[in-house]
Amino acid sequence: MQRVNIATILCPIDFSEFSRDALNHAVALANWYRAKLTLIHVIDIPQVPLDALSGGAGAFTPPLDLDRAKVADDVRDFARPAIGTADISMDVLITVGGPVTEIQRHAEQIHADVVVVGTHGRSGFQRFVLGSVTERLLRTIVVPLLIVPPPVMKPKTVVYDTILCPIDFSDESMRALDYALSLAQETDARIILLHVLEALLDEVTPRTRNTAVLEYLRELEQDASARLMAAVPDEARTWSHPVERIVRGRAYREVLAIAEAERASLIVMGVRGRGALNRLIFGSTTEHVIREARCPVLTLHSEVAPRA
Repeated sequence: MQRVNIATILCPIDFSEFSRDALNHAVALANWYRAKLTLIHVIDIPQVPLDALSGGAGAFTPPLDLDRAKVADDVRDFARPAIGTADISMDVLITVGGPVTEIQRHAEQIHADVVVVGTHGRSGFQRFVLGSVTERLLRTIVVPLLIVPPPVMKPKTVVYDTILCPIDFSDESMRALDYALSLAQETDARIILLHVLEALLDEVTPRTRNTAVLEYLRELEQDASARLMAAVPDEARTWSHPVERIVRGRAYREVLAIAEAERASLIVMGVRGRGALNRLIFGSTTEHVIREARCPVLTLHSEVAPRA
């Protein structure tokens, strides 16, 4: 098992309460790992089509008259309640451009180990609204992305008590397991490994529950249980005491239900690549969980490798 080292954290700030929730979590994480925290505020300047002004083709960006030092001071003032007396190193970046592009660019430039972002509310229709920046980052960023939903109480110094890691035995989910085990070791968290059986879900009804079908389902459960047991290195079992859960149902519903029942403080999920087909796969489970989870969700793209 490769140990995760969180040395640099990037947290976008847009002065909303959603970014305040993310900031609180980022501060707690930085305090625990003794990591450097970098706050980034992106000034999004829309381009104006030239033909809207003079009949020409193309577009231009309006001239920008701003005091970056003043904006940086505003970010520090916004962060002050979250920082409190925490003894952490903090930088502030003020940049101009598209928020997603700038966040990704600076995450790579500073070698961020994790980017911490917030989401929109979960009441009524809004429970299905992440926010355009967070949604696009989910689909494109290769740095581990920690999504913090509201309302999240200001975390304790020890950030995680119970970590839920859904596993479908893909390379992405096994990488997520490695990351989750490292976080659990660092924070002394309880870890739950979850595999959801969706096979034959639509076919198994009271009328079709014959002996052969039930026996096949039992075999699937036994195989999944053995694979979960084998997925955790022997040395990790000396301190993690993981709990393996095999359930039947729709994957995202079971992940959400168990996270709620077990009062998970973090869900760690692997995300497949960024092609068109994979976007459909991503949307079917991971995106549902992220949109509706009441606890933070850490996503790792297939390109992500834990930094030792």
